[in-house]
Amino acid sequence: MEHSGGILPDSAIRALFDASALTADRPLDADQIQPASLDLRLGETAYRVRASFMPGRGCKVTDKLDQLKLHEIDLRRGAVLETGCVYIVPLLEALALPDGIAASANPKSSTGRLDIFTRVMTDHGIEFDKIPAGYHGPLYLEVSPRTFPIVVRAGSRLSQVRFRSAATILGAAALGELHAAETLVAGDDPIITDAGIAVSVDLTGDENGLVGYRGKHHTAVVDVDKRGAHDVLDFWEPLHVRDRKELILDPDEFYILVSREAVHVPPFYAAEMTPFDPLVGEFRVHYAGFFDPGFGHTAAGGSGSRAVLEVRSHEVPFVLEDGQTVGRLVYERMEKRPDALYGVDLKSNYQAQGLKLSKHFR
Repeated sequence: MEHSGGILPDSAIRALFDASALTADRPLDADQIQPASLDLRLGETAYRVRASFMPGRGCKVTDKLDQLKLHEIDLRRGAVLETGCVYIVPLLEALALPDGIAASANPKSSTGRLDIFTRVMTDHGIEFDKIPAGYHGPLYLEVSPRTFPIVVRAGSRLSQVRFRSAATILGAAALGELHAAETLVAGDDPIITDAGIAVSVDLTGDENGLVGYRGKHHTAVVDVDKRGAHDVLDFWEPLHVRDRKELILDPDEFYILVSREAVHVPPFYAAEMTPFDPLVGEFRVHYAGFFDPGFGHTAAGGSGSRAVLEVRSHEVPFVLEDGQTVGRLVYERMEKRPDALYGVDLKSNYQAQGLKLSKHFR
């Protein structure tokens, strides 16, 4: 079932390294290559800058850094990045892509669940997180913690990149056929359009009425490289719903919620969560996210996994109701099946998940 073009799987990403289309300043981590993406690692220096910026045509990122940087931070032994500040970090990976391969980046799942705003930049770039076919040059990551101060170090992985040999997003007809064959979302009569398949929020709660979490302010730091090292209640306020299945989102607060639908990504496809049209309400699923082949796949230990939603209201309070559409899943064809699927092959963190905070909390 190989497709003519699509998202490059793990074997093809390894081949990019073998062909020097991908290079790195140090050997790869053992688990750095994912089924349909590559984790990107921070380099040894972070630059605190006055404001976010776009390099633009004809300009390198270092040229803008010379104008905007406030100070340099050594990441070799670890350093704290403060909330509300913007940092630019050169990455350990660099690209020399062939003309037929383009790429796009996104925060890793754990990054989004910590409310860390990240965007990949390239020299001469005119869009964040988009890397044009044939790009030769370094990669940089803009990092701005929004809720919790974080500890990072050289080698920390906050972002990931996908490579494409063709644009292979499924339109409504193809998506409907795939859903009929594979049950992409386990829900009642899903809404399928050319923009993707709709995902709604679950405000029913578990047996204790827990529906989500709201990030606390003025917390201690979160070490992004340590699993299970932080107590949930030091950083999060549990949210319970009683009679009415609704939640009032306070402006600029950060929430972790979960989808009603169990999500399934078959082995020959990859998916991405996109924010829902803001015209339906003053909120958005804050971070788009990659879903690898095998996510929620029964053969990979998933049996359907619900999507965790990072939600923020803007400008005004907003009443979010149970079953309200909050995002869409866009599916793309893989160029071929990955060697390893998300789930049992990789002992993945979020397979068969329900409402779940990032791996940093116990």
